[in-house]
Amino acid sequence: MRAVFAFTSTLIIWTACKGAEKPNPEVPPPPTASKVGTVDSLQTPESVKWDSVQDVYFVTNINGSPLAKDNNGFISRVRPDGSIESLKFIEGGKPGVMLNAPKGMAISGDTLWVTDIDAVRAFNVKTGAPVMSVDLRRQGAIFLNDLAVGPDGALYVTDTAIGFDEQGNITHPGVDRIFRIGERHRVSVAAEGDTLQRPNGITWDEVGKRFIVAPFGGPPVYAWKQGNVAPTAIARGPGGFDGVEMVQGRVFISSWTDSTVSAYESGSQVKVISGVASPADIGYDAKRNRILIPLFTANRMEIWQLP
Repeated sequence: MRAVFAFTSTLIIWTACKGAEKPNPEVPPPPTASKVGTVDSLQTPESVKWDSVQDVYFVTNINGSPLAKDNNGFISRVRPDGSIESLKFIEGGKPGVMLNAPKGMAISGDTLWVTDIDAVRAFNVKTGAPVMSVDLRRQGAIFLNDLAVGPDGALYVTDTAIGFDEQGNITHPGVDRIFRIGERHRVSVAAEGDTLQRPNGITWDEVGKRFIVAPFGGPPVYAWKQGNVAPTAIARGPGGFDGVEMVQGRVFISSWTDSTVSAYESGSQVKVISGVASPADIGYDAKRNRILIPLFTANRMEIWQLP
């Protein structure tokens, strides 16, 4: 049995044991979102990123174990109507391409940045050609997960710092961190410690001038600013968080624990989309007001229309 099945089984068991907190009854629920598309033929999809310039969706496919250095990961290019323009637009194993288990993505100019276990890789966003790789092994990176471009132009990368034993159980061999990749691709540690609680999703909140961090290991949703030693809890939810996006000034986060994508306002969870098992690193199509959900264990992506 492939390692990914042990991984996902462990996540399902782990998250099922954690109870979701009740939303604040004073916060009115938003209108119901509706599913408008499904993209099949994916292989362990982890993240979706909308490219506003080309108007396409990029989807990372781990294609196996999230920690296997097998060079068989790939990135799909999908049209907004749900059709696959190129299943393996960027493919590990092709000449000059190293891509083991791609996860989170960020776009800066003509560059698509992708986390890949203990490295961050860069590709031309239009052609898919490899540009460079930033190796974080010397900094002790274990499980690089998501990344975001900060207001200073630097990349901020979460390290969930988890591993798996022979039975597929989650271990924690590393240190929870947020790395910064700055000028000349110099790597530094921007934040670290158990207060990050297995940091997973990260995004820049332009309105609040802060990063929003969604941890996999605990119920708080965090705000964090460069220079702060520890993050600040701004909301609580079910935990088991994965992707985070800013949607018209609101924080949207996916959760494996209760199979939802929820908005977080005034410290409370407001469920927007339910019944989406293993929702990984979500994306947001601002042109069409859509949430893009990679379903890790189902090998597909779903497109949901917000009101």
